[in-house]
Amino acid sequence: MGFKTDSLMMASKLQYVKGDLFSCPSTHSLAHCISKDCRMGKGIAVIFKEKFGGVNELLAQKKQPGECAVLKRDERYVYYLITKERYNNKPTYDTLRQSLEAMKAHCLENGVTMLSIPRIGCGLDRLSWDKVSTIIENVFQPTDVTITVYLL
Repeated sequence: MGFKTDSLMMASKLQYVKGDLFSCPSTHSLAHCISKDCRMGKGIAVIFKEKFGGVNELLAQKKQPGECAVLKRDERYVYYLITKERYNNKPTYDTLRQSLEAMKAHCLENGVTMLSIPRIGCGLDRLSWDKVSTIIENVFQPTDVTITVYLL
């Protein structure tokens, strides 16, 4: 956490909490990474599919890698960062960054200021959290969105 240096010191956008992502306040929107085919057959994606359903609703949005599909559930948005073509592919840092940019645009348009996430892209997708967290920081730095990262 701490600070990152640019031309001036800026506070971190990321807060870390040990615990279950799904125990976050209902006022927080949620996000995780999936493939364009919306398979969600392994890892935390299975829990997202069980809790929020909407696979056909997601597929109907016809999002491509680097984009973001969205479900509205009660008072929150659930973001599905499309980071790869098929479930068995691996994402790139570039498609992750593009999908984060798409999510940021939706957050800003819809007044989302609290977002809870797992260490996206770093479980089954095997991206490096050091790189991913830097990308998240850079994408969300100019916003009022606070991001809570849940660690098991």
